[in-house]
Amino acid sequence: MSEARPPLPPFTAETSAQKARMAEDAWNSRDPARVALAYTKDSRWRNRAEFLQGRDAIQAFLTRKWSRELDYRLIKEVWAFH
Repeated sequence: MSEARPPLPPFTAETSAQKARMAEDAWNSRDPARVALAYTKDSRWRNRAEFLQGRDAIQAFLTRKWSRELDYRLIKEVWAFH
């Protein structure tokens, strides 16, 4: 079963901005477990020369990243929603 999180498509200007804000808030919580849950169990990431697969790897990566990047803050902006 998938883990659906509102808002879901089709998006309006309001719901696309809401979805971007929700992602921004999650990342800025600096909670690796919370952020990792937004991705599928078999997600694949690339960060420069590092390749990650799965939520556990994503969580470990974010833990390392945020232990070094103390002033990290993500800012998202919606460019289009169509």
